[in-house]
Amino acid sequence: INRNNRLRRLLELNAPDIIVRNEKRMLQESVDALLDNGRRGRAITGTNKRPLKSLADMIKGKQGRFRQNLLGKRVDYSGRSVIVVGPTLKLHQCGLPKKMALELFKPFIFSKLQLRGEATTIKAAKRLVEREGAEVWDILEEVIREHPVMLNRAPTLHRLGIQAFEPVLVEGKAIQLHPLVCTAFNADFDGDQMAVHVPLSIEAQIEARALMMASNNILSPANGDPIIVPSQDVVLGLYYMTRSTVNGKGEGMIFSDVDEARRAYDNGFAALQAQVKVRVPLSRIDEDGEAVTTIELVDTTVGRALLSTLLPEGLSFDLVNRDMSKKAISNVINASYRELGLKKTVIFADRLMYTGFRFATIAGISIGVNDMVVPDNKGEILDAAEAEVKEIQDQYSSGLVTEGERYNKVIDIWSRTNDQVAKAMMDKLGTESVKDANGKTVNQDSFNSIYMMADSGARGSAAQIRQLAGMRGLMAKPDGSIIETPITANFREGLDVLQYFISTHGARKGLADTALKTANSGYLTRRLVDVAQDLVVTEVDCETRFGVAMSPIVEGGDIVEALGDRVLGRVLAEPVLIPGTDKIAFDAGTLIDEAGVVRLEELSIDDVLVRSPITCEIRYGVCSQCYGRDLARGHRINIGEAVGVIAAQSIGEPGTQLTMRTFHIGGAASRSAAANNIEIKNTGTVRLNNIKTVKHHKGYLVAVSRSGEISVINEHGREREKYKVPYGATITVEDAASVKQGQVVANWDPHTHPVVTEVAGNLKFEDFLDGITVTEQVDEFTGLTSIVILDPKQRGSTGKDLRPVAKLIDDKGEDVFFANTDIPAVYALPAGAIISMGDGAKVAIGDVIARIPQESSKTRDITGGLPRVADLFEARKPKEPAIMAEFTGTVSFGKETKGKFRLVITDETSERYEELIPKWRHLNVFEGEQVVRGEIIADGEPTPHDILRLRGVKPLADYLVREIQDVYRLQGVKINDKHIEVIIRQMLRKVIVVTPGDSNYLRGEQIDKARGLEVIDQLVAQGKEPLVFEPILLGITKASLA
Repeated sequence: INRNNRLRRLLELNAPDIIVRNEKRMLQESVDALLDNGRRGRAITGTNKRPLKSLADMIKGKQGRFRQNLLGKRVDYSGRSVIVVGPTLKLHQCGLPKKMALELFKPFIFSKLQLRGEATTIKAAKRLVEREGAEVWDILEEVIREHPVMLNRAPTLHRLGIQAFEPVLVEGKAIQLHPLVCTAFNADFDGDQMAVHVPLSIEAQIEARALMMASNNILSPANGDPIIVPSQDVVLGLYYMTRSTVNGKGEGMIFSDVDEARRAYDNGFAALQAQVKVRVPLSRIDEDGEAVTTIELVDTTVGRALLSTLLPEGLSFDLVNRDMSKKAISNVINASYRELGLKKTVIFADRLMYTGFRFATIAGISIGVNDMVVPDNKGEILDAAEAEVKEIQDQYSSGLVTEGERYNKVIDIWSRTNDQVAKAMMDKLGTESVKDANGKTVNQDSFNSIYMMADSGARGSAAQIRQLAGMRGLMAKPDGSIIETPITANFREGLDVLQYFISTHGARKGLADTALKTANSGYLTRRLVDVAQDLVVTEVDCETRFGVAMSPIVEGGDIVEALGDRVLGRVLAEPVLIPGTDKIAFDAGTLIDEAGVVRLEELSIDDVLVRSPITCEIRYGVCSQCYGRDLARGHRINIGEAVGVIAAQSIGEPGTQLTMRTFHIGGAASRSAAANNIEIKNTGTVRLNNIKTVKHHKGYLVAVSRSGEISVINEHGREREKYKVPYGATITVEDAASVKQGQVVANWDPHTHPVVTEVAGNLKFEDFLDGITVTEQVDEFTGLTSIVILDPKQRGSTGKDLRPVAKLIDDKGEDVFFANTDIPAVYALPAGAIISMGDGAKVAIGDVIARIPQESSKTRDITGGLPRVADLFEARKPKEPAIMAEFTGTVSFGKETKGKFRLVITDETSERYEELIPKWRHLNVFEGEQVVRGEIIADGEPTPHDILRLRGVKPLADYLVREIQDVYRLQGVKINDKHIEVIIRQMLRKVIVVTPGDSNYLRGEQIDKARGLEVIDQLVAQGKEPLVFEPILLGITKASLA
C-alpha cells in the first residue's frame, strides 16, 4: 500500500523515469510477495526475521486452508487416552474408561433419561449426569451395549489403523487394547495414545460392525496372511509349552486321553516338555466338508497335548505337534481361517492368546548376562583372520595388489570372519548336551533363554545375538564407507573407548535416518494414493486372453519365492496342462486357491500365465477376474472395491521399515564376501542358458558372453537353482551333464575382468606408445613386467585419438577372423587394463590376454530401501543407465568423436543405427557381435522407459515388480505382487500418438489409453484410418496429475 501511494504521488509530480521504474519494480515485488512469498528471490521477512505468510501459503500444505479446515476438522464425539494392555478381553472388545464413555455417549444418555421419565428436560438430565448417580451408570451400560466404537492410532498408514470394537466399561483412565490387534495398529504400550470415535447414525454403526470390527479383519490386505498373530510373550509361552526335552520327568508315560495327561501335569508327575504317548482325537474335513474324528495314540509331549484341546474341530493335530514358533502359529491360524471360517478362528486365536500368556508366566523365562555364551573358538577364528589381513598388507607393501584391491580383500575377510563367529556362536547357543534315560549323553536344542526368544520369533534375531555374544563386526564412517578394522568385541565382553567411538557413527546415523524416513515414507504413500485412488473394480470379467507369466523366483541356489506363493489367489489366463500329456489340469479362468497350489506342486509345474491388472482390457477400472482374490477376505473380489487405495496403502505402510540407505543393524556393515564360484546345492542336471563358450586347450570351457546363466534341473525337470555367469568364468561341466551336491561348476576372479580370446593366433599390439598410451610396470617382487594402458585423460594432446588394441594375426601376418564371420579378431583395451603377454606371443583359444581390475567395494552405490522404491515408482532415469540395443543386428564401431565411441548397429536390411557412447562406459559387445533389440550393450541399471520401448509392457512390469519386491524382501516385508501391478497399470495409462490416421490428434501427443481406444473404435466404425499409439510410462507424480 505504501509503495502504491508513493508511486501515485511520483507520477503526479512527473518524477524522472528511473525513479518511477524503481518504484514500479518495488511495487511488483511487494504484490508478488503478497501472493506467493519466496517464489522468486528471497522471501520478504517481517520484524521477527521470519518470512511473512502469503496468500498462497494460507491455502497450501498441511497447515493450509484445505487440509487443515476443509478436509480435516475437529470432531465431536471423540476422545483420546493412553492405551494399556487388556489381556482378558475378547478380540472384538476394548476397555473404555467410564469417564470417557459418559462424555462420549452423553446425548444418548440424555435421551434415555428423558424417555424413562427420570428427567423432564435436557437441563435436568444434564444435572443428573454431572452428579454421576447410580441410575446414570445403569443407563450408560444399556446405551453402550451393542454400540461399537472406533479406535484409531496415528499414523494411520493402512485401513487397519482404524478398527471397531465393542466397548467394555473399565475403571481408571486408560483405554484397554486387545494384544492381538497391536500388530495391525503398530501399537505398543510404552505410552502410545489412541483416539476413540463414536459412530452416531444407525448406518454408521452397521458399517462399523460389519466391515470394521476387529474380528472381521483377520487377514492383512497387503499379503493375505493373518495379521491377528500372537507376538512376543504369547509366542514365547506357546513355544515353551510345545518344546520337547530328553529325559524329562514322566518320559515314556502313556495316557488314555488329554485330561489324564493334564492331571498328571497338574499333580507334578509329568513335566510340561516330557515326551509321552497320548490318545488324541484327530479330526479332519472329509470330501463332504464334514468333520470326521478318529482317536489315535500319538507320540507327543504333555504341553502339546494340552494345546491340542484348543484346536477347533476339523484341524489336524499335526499342526500343533511341533515346536510352535511364530511362523507355525501363523500357519495354524491361517489353516483355521481357510478350513473353518471366521468365527471359529477368532475364538481359537483368543484361546491361543490366553494360553500363551499363562504359560509364559509359568515358564518364567528371564535373561541374564550368562545367557550370552561367547564361542570358545572365537579367538582362533580372529587370529586366523588377522593373519590373512597381514598377508594382504604385505602383498600391498610389496606392490602386488592395488590399494583398492587390498581394501576389498580386507573387508571380504572380515565379513567372512564375522559370519564364522556368528555361526560358531549360534551352534554353541542352540545345542546343549544332556543325559538320556539310559545315561547316554545326547545333544538337544538348548533351553537358553536368549536362544529360545530368537528361535521362537518372540524377540531378537541372529544378527542381534551376534552383537551380544559374537562380534559387532564392520562399522561404517559417517560418509557411509566401511572402516576396515572391525569391532572384534561384543557387548558381553564390552567395547573399549575406540570401539565405542566407532560405534557411535553408525548408531547416530541410524537415529537421524529414522526421523527422515518417516516423512519420506509418508510422502511416498501420499503420491501412491494420489495416482491410484480412482482405480476401482468395475466389472466381473473383461475376457482377455493375456496375462503375465509367473515362475518361481530363484536367486542363486535358493528358491526365494515359490510359484505357489506367487499365483495363490490369481486367475489363470490360459489352461494348464499336465506335463507330458495334453490333459488339462486347470481350465483358463480358474482361481487358484490353496488346494490348487498343492496340485501345481504335485504336477511340478514351473510356469503359468495368470491374469493381471496390467493386462486387463477394461477401459476404466479393472475387472475382478484380472485382480483375483480379495486378500483381506479370502474370496474373489467384489465389484466396487477400491483396489487402487488398498494397493497404495499396502505398499506405503511398510515404507517406514525400509532403510534410507544401503546397510542395516546398528550401523554394522553387511557386505557379503564377493562371490567367486558356483557351488551346486541340489543334485541334478546342468543347463547352460544363453552362454557363448569357447573350449580351452586344457579341457574346460570359458564363458565369452555376459547374460549367461547356469541352472540346475532336478529329476522332475524343474529348475531348482539359477546362477548368473560372468564373462571370462571357467566352466568345468558340459551342458546337460549331471552334477552332485557341493560340486563347483564354475569359478572366476571377482576383482578383475578378463579379456578372453575366442580364436588362436599371434598377438599384435597397435597404438602401444610407451609413456603415451601405455606404461610398463615391473614387479620388484617377481621381476615380471606387465603393460598397463593409461587413461586417455593423462595422454596429452598427441595420444588423444590413439586407441590401443590387441589384434590376432596368423603366422603370415594376415588378420585372423572370428569363427564363421568375416570380422577380424580385434580386442579394444580400456584404460587400466593390465596386459601380461608380450607383443607377438602365441595365444590359444580361451587364453586371457588382459585383465581389467575392478574396484568393487565402492559397493556399486546400491540405493537401498525407500529411495530405491521411490525411484522405481517415479520411473526416474538412473545415473549411469544401461545402454540397450535399439535394433537387432550386427555391431561395428564408426569414427569416434572427442570423448565418445560411435556404435553402429546394422540390421538385415542393412539399415544403420548410430549411437554415441562416452568412452568411459565399458561396453559389453565387440566389433562383429550379433545383438538383439533390447539387449544390454553397456552395463548399468536399465531405464524403465527403455525396457518399455524396446521390449514391451510385460518385461517392464516384470522388471518393476521384481526390483520393488527385492527391496521389500530384503527387509522381510511380504507384499503381494498384484498391488505393485495395480500401481504399474496407473503408470501406464497414457499413450503417445505415433500416426494420427484420420483423428484430430497430433503426432507425439499424449492421450489417455481409454480415450485412444474409443477414438479407434469410432474411426473404424466410420471406415476411416484409425490412429496408432504406443504406451508410455509416467512416474507416479506425473501420472496422478495427468
